[in-house]
Amino acid sequence: MRRASNRLRWAGLLTLALLAASPQAAELTQQLVEARAAKLYAERLNDHVLDADARFTTRVTTIAASLIARARRDYPETAGWNWEVHTTDDPDQNADCMAGGKILVSKAYVQRLELVDAELAMLLAHEIEHAALHHNLKEYQQALRLDPRWAERPFLELEHAVDHDDALIDQLAATNYEQEVEADREGMQLAWRAGWPPERLAGYFRKMFRESASPRRSKPDYPSPLMRWQAARTLAAALQKNQVQAPD
Repeated sequence: MRRASNRLRWAGLLTLALLAASPQAAELTQQLVEARAAKLYAERLNDHVLDADARFTTRVTTIAASLIARARRDYPETAGWNWEVHTTDDPDQNADCMAGGKILVSKAYVQRLELVDAELAMLLAHEIEHAALHHNLKEYQQALRLDPRWAERPFLELEHAVDHDDALIDQLAATNYEQEVEADREGMQLAWRAGWPPERLAGYFRKMFRESASPRRSKPDYPSPLMRWQAARTLAAALQKNQVQAPD
């Protein structure tokens, strides 16, 4: 027990040292957010068995490649990112793309929703847009606007609070809601410009609606699956009418 206590004490001291050494939140930049995302992504990868299913991983990376190529053209900054794409069997994971283009996709989630390739492309495009639109940075910036005192504290404290402080999470709910809507909208257009049929992209939201235990319930930080499906169908119909896509 004494050894365990010492380990906890040293872990606590290490955490305090890291917080003290981190930049202040006032120094917040996209480069800082990307650097932190790269470290957090590496830590997450250590917690998962990666790319165990070679066929599924090839499927994900192939679809992601077409979307990343389009994102590099639509968002020139992303052409300089060190993109990474990995898969996991973790049933508690779904999919996300961290700042700087760090993607992790769960085979269990894709299988549960029975996603075909276009629907998987929509899922990936949504997550890629979160990164391309700097949603993490904008969330931190909003937290600073809500409480300027964060500028005087280490960035790691703000980073932790955004994910764990219930009061701050509640304050950021409206921002997160808007970001989800934006990632849906821009993600479909990104995938459409990459060559995916819009009506098939919308199928992802239909399956999300079908799989949800509360399909008509919105949250303060998240629109309901029904609302997302309805919006996707409306946008898909509009894109279908417009046959002029971005130049190759």
